[in-house]
Amino acid sequence: MSSIPLYILNHLPWLWFGLFIFFIVIEALTLALTTIWFACGAFALIFISLLPIPLSWQVLLFLLISCSLLFYTRPVALHHFNLKRPALNSDALIGKKVVVTESITSLKKGAIKVNGIVWTATSVDGSEIAVGTECTVTDIQGVTAIVKKA
Repeated sequence: MSSIPLYILNHLPWLWFGLFIFFIVIEALTLALTTIWFACGAFALIFISLLPIPLSWQVLLFLLISCSLLFYTRPVALHHFNLKRPALNSDALIGKKVVVTESITSLKKGAIKVNGIVWTATSVDGSEIAVGTECTVTDIQGVTAIVKKA
């Protein structure tokens, strides 16, 4: 047997430690909460590999631990870490109260002014909305705000 595989077999905790570091680095670069579970599996195998267990069983335990963590705890972690991101750009307009600055009819788009910016607007149900009417933005389609009377 070659000296490198023999060396690895005689130093299995270091193999698992190397894989642990590898998976941590990948997780730090991607932040996808995927490889962290494989890092946990590799970390557990650092200690399990100190027992006289064949490499094939260690690989099986690694896959079992890592996949179990991935499938059972990742959804919980994603839910826990799913921080509400602030609405950006046009998404921030949805739900805002606005005032119509140019009348909206069923045949012609009107205008609203939001945060000092004039947006093209149309009504959600095709109804007419007069100038000065207070409305709520319900959706954004392209560059047109869809509004309904408040």
